[in-house]
Amino acid sequence: MRGRLPDLLADVGDGYLAGSHVVRSDVVVTPPEPRSDQPIRRHLLEATQASGKTYTFDEQHDPSVPVAHWFQHSDDGLVLFIVLYTQACRWSCCTGCNLPSTSSGDPVHYGDIIRQIDRVFRNHEVVTRRNEIRKTIVSNNGSVLDEATFPTTALLHLLVRINQDLPQMAVLSLETRAEYVDIEELEFLARVMRERSTPAEIELAVGFEAFDDDLRNRVFKKGLSLATFERLVDRIRHPNFRLKCYFMQKPVVAMSDDEAVEDIRRGVDYLHDLSLRTGVRINMHLNPTFVAKGTPLEEAFRRGTYSPPQLDDVMRAVLHGAAKSISIFVGLYDEGLCVPGGSFRRPGDDRLVGALESFNRTQDYGALAEFSRQFSAGF
Repeated sequence: MRGRLPDLLADVGDGYLAGSHVVRSDVVVTPPEPRSDQPIRRHLLEATQASGKTYTFDEQHDPSVPVAHWFQHSDDGLVLFIVLYTQACRWSCCTGCNLPSTSSGDPVHYGDIIRQIDRVFRNHEVVTRRNEIRKTIVSNNGSVLDEATFPTTALLHLLVRINQDLPQMAVLSLETRAEYVDIEELEFLARVMRERSTPAEIELAVGFEAFDDDLRNRVFKKGLSLATFERLVDRIRHPNFRLKCYFMQKPVVAMSDDEAVEDIRRGVDYLHDLSLRTGVRINMHLNPTFVAKGTPLEEAFRRGTYSPPQLDDVMRAVLHGAAKSISIFVGLYDEGLCVPGGSFRRPGDDRLVGALESFNRTQDYGALAEFSRQFSAGF
């Protein structure tokens, strides 16, 4: 059922669970499911502070207004990306992530979330392009399948509006942590998408961040073991869901540029093998890391001990996906959450950005490899 106790807690971090706390390096982090006598808000604050993060929640945000929506292009076609304003992610431990700073510390009523959804679908550009939209990604900068932060009533309303307003949509992508996914809900979601005049596939979008277990769980504090992830993949095979895996290139201070490229390459190989083994269609959504405000990365950046990845290194990592069974999308937007000067996009990067955006649309490795050769030669 939605919001049940996470399977994750049984094996979080490949065995780093100790008593009632998850031990990460020298930091003790409370698990994502708060005690019954502990309000979620207090838990969020404790988890944030224990991870060395200093941001606050966005309590001044109008709860009837979404955080943002924008358009992007992928090999699926035109993509509508929606970020809704809800209570913050209940994990909130990831050291390089400040997405919860766009959220509320308190619950947001389903009526307000419904008004956010309606506002998106009344937007002039969304209305104008409704017949062009082929994919919709829905986020609350946490887990859309966590009923504690995203009420079921709001989720149902979202599905109704999508079925009514986006007649040509072929893929609905829902961001979530793995522990909030259960088979009964998957079957229900699949049924709703089959009732459309144009049936749509469902994609679950899950943060993976780094392939290296130690970096992912002890340093970045993701709280995702390979066992938990592979159980998720097994769950989504029979409804024939797709899977999007968010990776970050160079998400922690303790990585060189070359190590960051190699970590992505290992992730590509792992997802390729997993896709072949399970038959699940997998996309790697590769986000070059920016220096997020209010995180330990900001402190390291100001000390001069961290710099974001170079886009030519991102291109090197992407090219490893040639002839693999997965697709790759490169995220090139920091959502306004970056410290000044802390972006992966630097002056003079326009050609690199253009080449990667073109790749996102086409998955043409030959064209990207040719651009890489010319760029390296100084042309």
